[in-house]
Amino acid sequence: MRYIHQKFVERYDPTVEDSYMRQVEIDGSAVMLEIIDTAGQEEYRSLTGMYMEKGHGFVIVYSITDIETFHETPKYYEEILKAKDEKEGAKIPIILVGNKIDLEEQRSVTKEEGENQSKKFGDFCKWIETSAKTGENVDSVFEELVRMINTAEGGEEEEAEEPAAEGGSQTKPATASSDPAQPSASETKPATKPKRQKKKCIIL
Repeated sequence: MRYIHQKFVERYDPTVEDSYMRQVEIDGSAVMLEIIDTAGQEEYRSLTGMYMEKGHGFVIVYSITDIETFHETPKYYEEILKAKDEKEGAKIPIILVGNKIDLEEQRSVTKEEGENQSKKFGDFCKWIETSAKTGENVDSVFEELVRMINTAEGGEEEEAEEPAAEGGSQTKPATASSDPAQPSASETKPATKPKRQKKKCIIL
């Protein structure tokens, strides 16, 4: 919620798979993020798998002040593997996030424990600690996740052809003119390089 609204929400009432859109620029490329909050509640578990199957990247969050939330992280990792039909260590972009570092004096999960847990989730999982309250490292989570998604997909960006004119075809063959004063269509309309679209990433 901090990343979407750019402010701290003291009381957040999660509902079934809230979806948020945000356009950002990362490493010079425009990216449209669709962020789906799966709420993490048992009553919504049956719906979560459908969204996980479509997801490009995943954020698993625990509170550094609540050891039980940390102990639940392997369960979410297993659910991601199941939804993506992958085995442990698969190249799935995942960031394990320890939240509430503004409450350091209440810490019950050490940094070492968090980092070691991410390593158990495979070489393609990263670990970051954040504070939704102060905003520390929140943007970094999503920026790094997009980079991981690009790496997993080979760093390719989507391309689109020039849109067709209304009522016309998308491409027209070049035609020669019998009038020397009239240049051919290929001379008057040079080929246009395909435009790059915004990349879209679905993040859970």
